Amino acid sequence: MKRLVILGSTGSIGTQTLDIVRGNKEDLSVTALAAGRNVSLMEEQIREFAPRLAVLFDEKAAEELKTRISDTGCRVVSGMDGLIEAASLEDADTVVGAMVGMIGIRPVMAAIEAGHDIALANKETLVCAGHLIMPLAKKNKVRILPVDSEHSAIFQSLRAGSHEEIEKILLTASGGPFRGKKREELASMTAREALKHPNWDMGPKVTIDSSTLVNKGLEIMEAHWLFDVPVNDIEVYVHPQSIIHSAVQYRDGAVMAQLGVPDMHIPIQYALFYPDRPVLQGKRLDLFETGSLTFERPDMDTFKGLSLAIRAALKGGNMPTVFNAANEAAVRRFLKAEIRFLEIYDIIEDAMEKVAYSADPSIEEVFAAEKETLEYTEQCL
Repeated sequence: MKRLVILGSTGSIGTQTLDIVRGNKEDLSVTALAAGRNVSLMEEQIREFAPRLAVLFDEKAAEELKTRISDTGCRVVSGMDGLIEAASLEDADTVVGAMVGMIGIRPVMAAIEAGHDIALANKETLVCAGHLIMPLAKKNKVRILPVDSEHSAIFQSLRAGSHEEIEKILLTASGGPFRGKKREELASMTAREALKHPNWDMGPKVTIDSSTLVNKGLEIMEAHWLFDVPVNDIEVYVHPQSIIHSAVQYRDGAVMAQLGVPDMHIPIQYALFYPDRPVLQGKRLDLFETGSLTFERPDMDTFKGLSLAIRAALKGGNMPTVFNAANEAAVRRFLKAEIRFLEIYDIIEDAMEKVAYSADPSIEEVFAAEKETLEYTEQCL
């Protein structure tokens, strides 16, 4: 029985992780659940999965949850201390890091220090603190198991060869809802239009990041740290069918890819059961039905999120944090209709030019860079 702590249990990845638990009750159990402020859904999850600890980051929401579940044996805590307590529980084996944003970094670090394997879906953990996380995982002999579909595909493809044999990583992108559009067309695009992803069911932040190609830039940074591959050896291919989830090209020219239907249950289950592959019910890939698979070069002049991310990744230090924080602030404003679509790029680029650079930031300096960036972006536009 593998015991799970799920950080971000009420979000897209968290709820799909619980689907996997629901289908594997003899092999998986839930020790703790954590989320932001969704009291009703957290109550439902507690009653179904019976964790001994639940965390809502929002203190008022946690107090309401305590009242609602007073008839259960589940203890409720709140805040960052609560997240760290959940991530550090002794009676846990794997921590699923699925909280959106930099809020997920410290709990993941605590989980690593407690010796727990990490099923990682939180991009910011490696984007902003990869230089700290990967050495910490190595020191504590902890496995970082990727949950993102692209990184899971790379992880699976790497079983065909050794690290020394890698020539480059082929990172695929759907192209998002605005694939093929030009800059003048993007100027008038609304949040409602940006949230209509053609293939994947994701939360609003990640879906907007897909429309700007920022998400693919963040995934380049993740892949760099996860697989110890130089940024320049990671190449993005727009693949609108989302059937090839990513691939590895080896030095003999062979390319190993992972294919499948666009379904996050597959990479989630793979991370939870690695290296085994238990049965997973659901639609199977039918290549006859799929037909042609096509590939395009990304338009990095129009979709500047990717080119700005590569610039940040190559500079390193705290620049990925600045990039990420500026994007988070810009996306929040775009979702509120406070800025236009193309202004997301303007805010990111401006922050990257104006926020002070640090070459080797500590975790405290990482969060200081985030704070400085968020304060700066309030003045933008």
